[in-house]
Amino acid sequence: MSEARTLGELKRTHVPRGGVKDELRRNLIAKLGSREPLFPGLVGYGDSVVPQMANALLARHNLILLGLRGQAKSRLLRSLVSLLDPLLPAVAGSEIHDDPFRPISRYARDLLAEAKDDTPIRWLTPDERYVEKLATPDVTIADIIGDVDPIRAARGGHELSSELTIHYGLLPRAHRGIFALNELPDLAGRIQVGLFNVLQEGDVQIKGYPVRLPLDVMMAFTANPEDYTARGKIITPLKDRIGSEIRTHYPATIEQGVAITSQEAWTARGGELLIPRFLREIVEGVAFAARRDRRIDKKSGVSQRLPITGLELTVSSAERRALRHGEQPTVPRIGDVYAALPALTGKLELEYEGELLGGESLARELIRSAIGEAFSIHLGGADLSEIVQHFDNGSSLRLSDESSAAELIDQFRSVPGLLERAGQSGLGSAPPIVAAVAEFVLEGLWAQKKIGRSDERGFVATERRTTEGEIDPERLERLRRLKKQVN
Repeated sequence: MSEARTLGELKRTHVPRGGVKDELRRNLIAKLGSREPLFPGLVGYGDSVVPQMANALLARHNLILLGLRGQAKSRLLRSLVSLLDPLLPAVAGSEIHDDPFRPISRYARDLLAEAKDDTPIRWLTPDERYVEKLATPDVTIADIIGDVDPIRAARGGHELSSELTIHYGLLPRAHRGIFALNELPDLAGRIQVGLFNVLQEGDVQIKGYPVRLPLDVMMAFTANPEDYTARGKIITPLKDRIGSEIRTHYPATIEQGVAITSQEAWTARGGELLIPRFLREIVEGVAFAARRDRRIDKKSGVSQRLPITGLELTVSSAERRALRHGEQPTVPRIGDVYAALPALTGKLELEYEGELLGGESLARELIRSAIGEAFSIHLGGADLSEIVQHFDNGSSLRLSDESSAAELIDQFRSVPGLLERAGQSGLGSAPPIVAAVAEFVLEGLWAQKKIGRSDERGFVATERRTTEGEIDPERLERLRRLKKQVN
């Protein structure tokens, strides 16, 4: 069945169904009744944020999402589009998507008065009904509400006070849809005042002229909690008019974080790629360790983009090595996680102690911590004493990130029990897989301080202390000689 093209056709086939908040509520009720996922692709919010969002929409509230960076706030707002009707009729040519049955602009009113049932109709998709703006200090009231356009007045021969001279801002253009404003506290106070009437009275005023536009709009905002509560960042009357305040959060568990990163990271590079589970947990564990570390600014947060971009660079490092050596499958190793440092350091806002240490050194410490936690989960109960004893007896081993899997396996043969343990991983027996697991074993032993390692990834015995708490001098001297040989 074709859609109506004129108002006359529309009257015979279409029944008006209320405003946009009623529409969102109606479609939400249908989804809840059919047990469909409300916001597909959002992991970790099923028992926290999503129920609060549903409650706010059922109450027909305007809402604000409070959360640190990288908590999918913008994605949540954009997902509201899925609750809009597939098509909505509007007066053709109207800049603000006038309802053919309840026009509010001068243009639509004049057109309907002249053409009556022959008034042309266009059909809006959900994406056309979503307007998003990032708040910045330079945003003007004209950007949000609108302004008088002298050129339009001159071309049309209109008085400047005529509604036909208005160039509508983003908010009126969101009429009958959703208006999303990111980082609300960054909006100048005088601009925030301009939102009052829309939230309370449902209308706007443009350039001081008494133009009434009873907008039908769902308003949604985002903000950082620190900015939101800081004095002078958001004016109290506006905050009071926002119906629901919903707090977002980072993934609560490593499993949730791995699921989000696996979903968002671009790892489909072509060819056969195998990312071991322990490596995914290590990359994710870096973000969890950073969120706990007192040397990193808690107010800024550690974005979920850190593990996403970290995994992408880790895979890129493995891909580059595999292309050079002609290896299949491509399997990232622990060394590739260190190659992802450029994706990590730029996303860490450091406190004073962190600045003293340096971003790269701190990131390396976080990686070591994540390796230790993953090692405890996957190999914490394994008997690896034979490997530890090998290094305690004075042996050393230096690894290169650029070595092929076959070259690493040849080196690992010198370590008793290492390849046997790697072969028991259940991931497969291909050389790239065995090399990746064996390297994980050594890095895990180092992370748990059971063996030592130089900055150049040369593995040696760890420095143990005597009963008096001092390092054994003979052992210390032997370790120094070994480290010099490895380096």
